Amino acid sequence: MIILKNLSLRRSSKVLLDNASVTLNPGEKIGLVGRNGAGKSTLFALLNGTLHEDKGDFSMPAQWRMAQVAQDMPETGRSATDFVIEGDTALAAAQAEVDAAEASEDGERMAHAYMALYDAGAHDAQARAQALILGLGFKTSELDNPVNSFSGGWRMRLQLARALMCPSDLLLLDEPTNHLDLDALVWLEAWLKRYTGTMVVISHDREFLDSVTLVTLHIDNAQLTRYGGNYSTFEDMRAEQMALQQAAFAKQQDKIAHLQKFIDRFKAKASKARQAQSRVKALDRMERLAPLLASADFTFEFKEPAFLPNPMLAMQDVSCGYPPPADAPAGTPSTVIVQNVSRSVFAAQRIGILGANGQGKSTLVKTVARTLAATGGELTEGRGLNIGYFAQQELDVLRPTDTPLEHMIRLVKETAANGRGNAREQDLRSFLGTFNFSGDMVKQAVGTMSGGEKARLVLCMIVWQRPNLLLLDEPTNHLDLATREALAMALNEFEGTVMLVSHDRALLRAVCDEFWLVTRGGVEPFDGDLDDYQRYLLDEGKRLRDSLKDNASAAKKRAA
Repeated sequence: MIILKNLSLRRSSKVLLDNASVTLNPGEKIGLVGRNGAGKSTLFALLNGTLHEDKGDFSMPAQWRMAQVAQDMPETGRSATDFVIEGDTALAAAQAEVDAAEASEDGERMAHAYMALYDAGAHDAQARAQALILGLGFKTSELDNPVNSFSGGWRMRLQLARALMCPSDLLLLDEPTNHLDLDALVWLEAWLKRYTGTMVVISHDREFLDSVTLVTLHIDNAQLTRYGGNYSTFEDMRAEQMALQQAAFAKQQDKIAHLQKFIDRFKAKASKARQAQSRVKALDRMERLAPLLASADFTFEFKEPAFLPNPMLAMQDVSCGYPPPADAPAGTPSTVIVQNVSRSVFAAQRIGILGANGQGKSTLVKTVARTLAATGGELTEGRGLNIGYFAQQELDVLRPTDTPLEHMIRLVKETAANGRGNAREQDLRSFLGTFNFSGDMVKQAVGTMSGGEKARLVLCMIVWQRPNLLLLDEPTNHLDLATREALAMALNEFEGTVMLVSHDRALLRAVCDEFWLVTRGGVEPFDGDLDDYQRYLLDEGKRLRDSLKDNASAAKKRAA
């Protein structure tokens, strides 16, 4: 077991753990939670041996094998399959012993080495590695591609596969879902449920934590508190504790009253029924989550749109894709990802966009957001459409060398040119302050900020624009749990239309009333809920893996 007794940890002058004690038992799956900066990654550094306690006692079994995801971006020309196989340290050690035994020409040593190599799983190593790679969203055609041919997010998936490939007694996972789509996330959950060792995971995805953990370890005020149960159980217990401090609820009461007033006023009015129902959702969650939100980094709301065109937009036989590269020969056609899309988006709709990795969800959103031109068909916008777009990669819209204040000044100039008003610098500073950009932070280069800070800045810029259509492509990747809840609240109060791509199922469940499925090159309504969609993804994944096994068996028979 892992034992921390009266333990203190520092990072520079900051005390992150002070006289903390906890015991973690073999085989437990633990979610490590706490506010950003509370010390979660520092505790990981203690567990993996890169940091030592400043005071107190720390112990874990010396014979335990540990696996974790390397944080460096791999630069290698080795194939994806070979790179993941190399993550199996037991197999690598057995292979090294075989090589040494063969060099020694010691027959007995070679016999033992060959047996150890078989026991280490050499016979099925390639199949195991490829099952991991495919489960994490790669295509069969990419199994032999060199690692350095993939983008950064895909290389990090390979690092995750490599960690899962390694036999371990302790598995440390720090935000393993950040680079995953929903299909890969569902597969990873199923894999981790079968894992027999001890696992400690840091994640801001509540449904992921609920699915794979049965113990929650909370870091707060330099203390460690162990809770039996998953994240939702922890949250309920924590809420009960905080409920004893009535002051924590005080700042929620005005907003609750505001929501109830809207519901009472408009619940019977047909034109406002959908907005009223969203307020009911928001009120339900607020009453349960008030203690968590009271300690959130910030809460915010989207401004009421000036007007709501209806329909917002209409697509008739629209094709979405990418133009040919600039150096392509003349006449090279565009690459079409999604085609024959004929759908309309109406005022106050809440649409979740689903689809397996690579099917074109982000391509569809970029086309609606005007960052990609439609490659065919007709996309008609409603008069006065004002889009707020959260790109999957925040730096698609942020300039690393500019400060938050410079971003806002430029945004005001652009919106003023479009006839949407002006603002003084002090007004912009005050507005940035509502998103926790205060003091010197308004003059800090965005490139030096954390992912969560960049995400908050993008949200800040979107709110300022007062959009009537929100296009959100993975908005929660760098947001902590409390801020995700604040975002869900704000979206449920939003008067306009939402189109959302996310692997955060809690956000999808809280916000979306209907789903579109991007699949087989088209877009169709999905007539089920997220549980139905997860079953669909698992069935598709199983079909793909079975196909790979069948192809491998056929290849062996042909070779024989």
